[in-house]
Amino acid sequence: MRRFVTILAVVAVMLLPPAFAEEPEAVRQDPLEAEIARQVVDAPEGLRRFYAARESRPAWGERQQVAAFAEALETLESDGLDPRDYRADRLVAEHRRLQEANAGPAEQARFELATSTLLLTALRHLQRGRLDPRTVDPQWEIPVEPARLDFEAISRAVDGQRFEQAFGEARPAYAPYERLRSGLARYRNIERVGGWAPLPGEPRVLRRGDVDDVVALLRSRLAMEGELEVMAADPGAFPGAELDTSDPRRFDAALEAAVRRFQRRHLLEADGIVGPQTRAALNVPVAVRIDQIRLNLERARWLLHGLPEAFVLVDIAGYQLSYFRPNGELWRTRIVVGRPYRRTPSLRSEITHMTVNPTWTIPPTILREDVLPQVRRDLGYLWRERLQVLSPSGAPLDPWQVDWNNPGNIMLRQAPGPQNALGQVAIRFPNDHLVYLHDTPAQGLFAREQRAFSSGCIRVQGVLEFAQLLFDDTGSGQDIGALIEAGQTRNVSLARRMPVILHYWTVHPGEEGQLVFRPDIYERDDALLRALNRPLAI
Repeated sequence: MRRFVTILAVVAVMLLPPAFAEEPEAVRQDPLEAEIARQVVDAPEGLRRFYAARESRPAWGERQQVAAFAEALETLESDGLDPRDYRADRLVAEHRRLQEANAGPAEQARFELATSTLLLTALRHLQRGRLDPRTVDPQWEIPVEPARLDFEAISRAVDGQRFEQAFGEARPAYAPYERLRSGLARYRNIERVGGWAPLPGEPRVLRRGDVDDVVALLRSRLAMEGELEVMAADPGAFPGAELDTSDPRRFDAALEAAVRRFQRRHLLEADGIVGPQTRAALNVPVAVRIDQIRLNLERARWLLHGLPEAFVLVDIAGYQLSYFRPNGELWRTRIVVGRPYRRTPSLRSEITHMTVNPTWTIPPTILREDVLPQVRRDLGYLWRERLQVLSPSGAPLDPWQVDWNNPGNIMLRQAPGPQNALGQVAIRFPNDHLVYLHDTPAQGLFAREQRAFSSGCIRVQGVLEFAQLLFDDTGSGQDIGALIEAGQTRNVSLARRMPVILHYWTVHPGEEGQLVFRPDIYERDDALLRALNRPLAI
């Protein structure tokens, strides 16, 4: 009987509802994971998302993991970044110290979060740049977008020790960036073998036919950058410039062609003569060229992301406009940009419309600094330049009734026509600087190699062809020639807006892939280089 009662009691307990049953022992969380979860709560969003993707699992527990990451950080030198900024030289030693000291979860978690911060920082810098462009360029108007990181993919890359792959995916996926990286590697190799010797600062020029020890030095200097190698590889491209190695002291046709090539790569007049400007460019140390490439890699990281399929790129320091058309074709032309004291700004906008047969209302700065002094000397300047004097409301004024020493709030407007400062068409896009692309009667300036002559707006060679391409590619159904022929001043909208970017590069890959070094006309390089060289605080 007792045995029967005992069995019944056991069965009764088994049938009790869950609330009366004994709860299983809680699954214990790993102490380090628990500490990571605790510390990451107050961390920046990116770090929280990275460890959320890992469910708080540690990323840097194994020595080989940390060693592989430190090794990958050293490769950032190829992007013009300093691996020391990311503590590449201290990570392995710090990890070893923690292991040998048998550090507790709190200290290990701090190392975890600090090392992951370095990884995410490096990825952001590769994708969007190490610096905020607004801190080094007061005229910067291109929106600064935050980096877009795939935290789950980054987590998998960490587990698989695929750090260089992660870095490669973060870099701008555009050919100019890779060409700048290749150029940086090449010039660093030149530096490793000792660089080039400067040409003596003699006042006389060097030209074809000269025989001098300096010519031999010039030949060696050009060979360092491959100018003579290019000619040897493709002699047919340089007719009449056969290489003559019998006397390196002789300035022969081949050397002249190499000098011209060098001059074109530095936006100098390509006359084949080594005068003061060419000599100065030849004597720039290789270390300076390396720094120029580094800071233009930074500029590339600011710009080369999220570019639309079709857009207009205005290369300010290179005096070039490139139109990447929707059909994949590339249309390029020369431009004239703002003088150093009236700089063309960096900005991103969209072309909305064109003004055909435009009038030109002289901007206040140009009126005050350029035009009024001319009018005060000779009132006939108004008639020669076809300028109409207007009140603030637009009513015509008699020039003889204006006190030109104190003219007040007047406007001067130039009538439309081929001699109008804007030519026959102006291409408009919204911006705070009121700059735009336009035609010009001063076509001779396009023949110059360095073309900073405007008051901030951009003059475009072949602008009528460019305008027609914009009309065609946006489905606007307009004929620019017919619009001009009609003679009326009118605004004509594009059926679809066309993105436009104005950017400043002092080094950029040329059409043949070689690096083109441009004068820093707006003196922006020094401030950017100082900021780029400043130690990083993480």
